[in-house]
Formats: sequence, C-alpha cells, structure tokens
Amino acid sequence: MSRQITQEELENYLWGAATLLRNNIDAGAYKQYIFPLLFFKRLNDVYEEETAEAVAANGPEAADWEENHSFIIPDGCHWEDVRNVPQNVGKAIAAAFREIEKANGNKLTGIFGEGRIWTNKNRLTDRLLKDLIEHFSSRTLSLANCPEDELGNGYEYLIKQFADDSGHTAQEFYTNRTVVHLMTEILRPESGETIYDPTCGSAGMLISAIAYLKRNKKEWRNVSLYGQEFNALTCSIGRMNLILHGIEDFSIANGDTLAAPAFIEKGKLRQFDLVLANPPYSINQWNRDAFSSDKYGRNFLGVPTQGRADYAFLQHILKSLKEKKGRCAILFPHGVLFRNEEGAMREELVRSDLVECVIGLGPNLFYNSPMEACIMICRITKRPERRGQVLFINAVNEVERRNAQSYLEEKHIRRIAGACRNYKNEEHFAKVATIKDIEDNHFSLSIPLYVKPSSEEQQADYSSVQDHYENWRAFSERMLVYYERLNELLGEEREDHE
Repeated sequence: MSRQITQEELENYLWGAATLLRNNIDAGAYKQYIFPLLFFKRLNDVYEEETAEAVAANGPEAADWEENHSFIIPDGCHWEDVRNVPQNVGKAIAAAFREIEKANGNKLTGIFGEGRIWTNKNRLTDRLLKDLIEHFSSRTLSLANCPEDELGNGYEYLIKQFADDSGHTAQEFYTNRTVVHLMTEILRPESGETIYDPTCGSAGMLISAIAYLKRNKKEWRNVSLYGQEFNALTCSIGRMNLILHGIEDFSIANGDTLAAPAFIEKGKLRQFDLVLANPPYSINQWNRDAFSSDKYGRNFLGVPTQGRADYAFLQHILKSLKEKKGRCAILFPHGVLFRNEEGAMREELVRSDLVECVIGLGPNLFYNSPMEACIMICRITKRPERRGQVLFINAVNEVERRNAQSYLEEKHIRRIAGACRNYKNEEHFAKVATIKDIEDNHFSLSIPLYVKPSSEEQQADYSSVQDHYENWRAFSERMLVYYERLNELLGEEREDHE
C-alpha cells in the first residue's frame, strides 16, 4: 500500500499538472481542465479503495454493491479506461464525465462542466491530455493515502495558485482566506446551524465555517451549507471543493442571486442562522427595475442606483437571516460606508439597528486590487446591552504584507475578533457609537469619524498619497492586461465555434 502523501508532495503534484498546460492554455483557463481531472481521479481512487474493502469483508460479489460506495463509477468510465484510450482522448474524458454524472443523479449533476471543451484538439492535443493523465496517475488519491482534510487543503492551495497566476479572474472565485478566517472567528458558527453564502465562488467561506467547528472540537456533520454562484464553472469548482473536504450536507445552486434567488420556502426567501459573503462589488449590470418591485421585499431600505448593486446584495442577505439567531459578516469596499447616493438607505439601515460592527481593514486584501476593504457585521436581534449602538474598529494597521501579498496573521485575527467580542472603546482602535452619534455624522459609517487615528497614523496618512497613486496606477495597468486577455479569450471562443 502507498504511504500517505505529505502536504508538500500533494501541492507539488497538483501544481505540476498545471505547469503542463503552460504555453498551451491561458492561465485563466487552467481551472476548467485541472479541477475536473483531479476530481475524477479522486472519485476513481476512492471507488477502488471502497471496492477492495467491500471484497475483503464480503467477497467478490460485494464489489458493485452501491451501498459500499460514496459515488458510482459505471463500467468503462474508470480512470484506467480513459488512460488506455489510444486516441480521441478528450472525447473519452467527456463521455466518462457524462456517464458518471448520470449514474449519481442529483449529487453530481453538471459538476464536470461543459463536455465540448475536451474535444477541441487545436487547444488540447491527444499528447497533452495523455501527459496530464499520466501525471495524475503518478499518485493514488485514496482516503488512506490522502485524507479529506489534506486533499481539501491541497485543493484550496491550487485555487490560490490559479488566482495568483491568472490575476484577472481571481476575484470571481477566490477571497483572501485570512479575511474569511477572521469573519468566521467573529460569527462563531455552531453545531446544527444553517450557513449560507449568496455569492459563494469556490465555497471557501462555507468551508471556513466547517473548519472553525473542527478547530473548536464541535460537531460539524450536522451543519447544512447553502450557496449560490452566478458563474457555472466556479459553481462546479465550489461543489467539488466541498466534496473533496468530505462535506456531504450542502446545496450549491448556479444562478443570479439578485434576479433569481435559489432558496425559497413558501414563496419567501429561506432564512439562515449565519451568512458569510463577499458580493461582487459595485456591479452595474443588474436588473434594477425588477428589484424596485421585488416580490421578496429585498428593497426595504431602498433601491440602489444602477451603477452600484452593493446595497441590493446587503438587503438580500439581511432578508435571508433568521429572526433570533441570524447574523452575517459581509466583505465590502469602504465606499458602502459613506457614498452619497446610498445615504438614504444607510440611514434606514442604521435606524433599523441591524448593524452591530464595522471593521476597516488594510489595503490590498481584495484580490488583485489596492482597494481597502471593510467587514460589516449585522445581527437581526442584538444582545440588549448592544442595542442602539455600533462598534467601529480601525484595523487598517492589522495586516502583514510579504512577497507582494497582503494577509492577516493569527495575532491580527485574535485582536480584531477579541475587540468584537469585548465591544468596548479602545483608543485609536475601537469605538462604540450610539445611533445618535451616527445621526450627528449624517449617518455616515466612515470609520475615521468615530475612531480617531494616532498622531503617527495621521502622519502616515500624509505620506501615503504617493502610495495610493502608485496603487491606482498599478490597478489601472492590471485592468489593461485584463481587457487584453479578455479579447484573447473571445478570439479563442470564436475559433472554437468555427
């Protein structure tokens, strides 16, 4: 029997598959080939492992008993079947994926994505596909060799590597995991709860909630996870991610959360104990007219302008929270705290006493953007002593930057989460403000109005103008690269159709 794969070996193995695609596939497209093959290999190896265990316990006739298998792989669709195909390898892969999806019903419907991407020989030659398959064949991804948590961590590593490598597509499916860790530490998921992410990407926030329970030695298998994701490929990546982490009780839907929310009960939005979210910020392509007469009442604060849907997502989330225990953590750009066009909605939000805490984070924590982020913590029913109040935290200096990456260290997470729990004033860091205080500031939630910076921070503000300019210029350059790559991809799609 093979020995257990170390985390370093697993990461090298996974990234090695991606390097085979260099010079053949745009970096932004790696994920649509690597993730399905990895998932196929894992399903196959676990199936073979389960077969061996069943035969050892009950004899050869037990090999095909469905109750012995987590997922079904039909005859002719196993990894070795595809590996031994001499030509038209992409066609064989697509056929195997289609039959595996059929054999597993709703559990895997559509999870492998579009079959036609595998049959374009101009992009994926038989030789390249055989090289990929041989690379994946070099390791056995059984549970004994690669337990769920380890493979899940490797999958998350690969997601981040693809984000680093592709740049312009990163925001779609990857949120800085240290920020997500902070959000779960603040909300403290509990066993038996329902947890929802309305823009779930690769499901990292949902997995972080389960990781929190595991770290704290709490039962996690009775937690129900829900998510919706607009991008079909990213939705499939999220479903694979949850399965590879050993999570079974989940429902991830593909679709537009604002236009067609997926989780409805008796004509109303389903409500959850906890919501974690990083909505796409300031999108302008959404149906504002439909939202203005929303049948689910998601415009109770008002209707956002066409140019910014941030408060549409906020209202969707608030409407999705349970009355007693409902709480949420939402990652937003700072503009939601003070922009004039959202002033009336912000006033309604504050007067409704739904905001519990506003946390300002440092720059560069949004992926591939210098924009500073904030976390808004809302709770439907606040503790009595916190009613009529909002805690503001200036955590802009609680950040580490290394190798062009910004992230939160454990000490930063402990300090910020601790301040949320304590809910007390801390000079230059945290301030409890009343609704009257906020009214006096024209209902702006801009953190510097409440948490006064130290003299050193004020001096730093003056010296940071050049830094902000450089960040803006770098971001502009990245956007130019994005549009160039987008044009390339559109050109490739046209070639595919031809």
